Amino acid sequence: MSTTTVAPLTTEDAELLVATARRAAEDAGVTVSVTVLDAGGHLLAFRRDDRAVLISGETSTRKAYTALQLNAPTADLVDAVQPGGLFHTLPTALDRPLLFIAGGVPVRRDGRLIGAIGVGGGAPEQDHGFAIAAVEALA
Repeated sequence: MSTTTVAPLTTEDAELLVATARRAAEDAGVTVSVTVLDAGGHLLAFRRDDRAVLISGETSTRKAYTALQLNAPTADLVDAVQPGGLFHTLPTALDRPLLFIAGGVPVRRDGRLIGAIGVGGGAPEQDHGFAIAAVEALA
């Protein structure tokens, strides 16, 4: 039986993700917090600008956690938590509450989940764009 090994998300990868998301946000004139988690949900990198709202740090972390736990961009999950949606009754007894606001994106390598990035501080659509730009830069 053969096994396929996928390189994990490294601290260098995480730093690139943070730098790229931050740069995209700065280019748009937005101040954000960025969180990068590895596949186990461990914090690999975090950045909060002093001008960012304090809650943006928790927001970026929860967005990354949600994207990691559900292996999907949080932007794709917003409708799923509405009444009648797929996750409407999803229990919230996890380590940290999930956050269904755009800005969390899974990070994959060779098709496998290796981590997640969360961006908070801008409008949800902006945060999503900044996270996507970072993931695309890693590819």
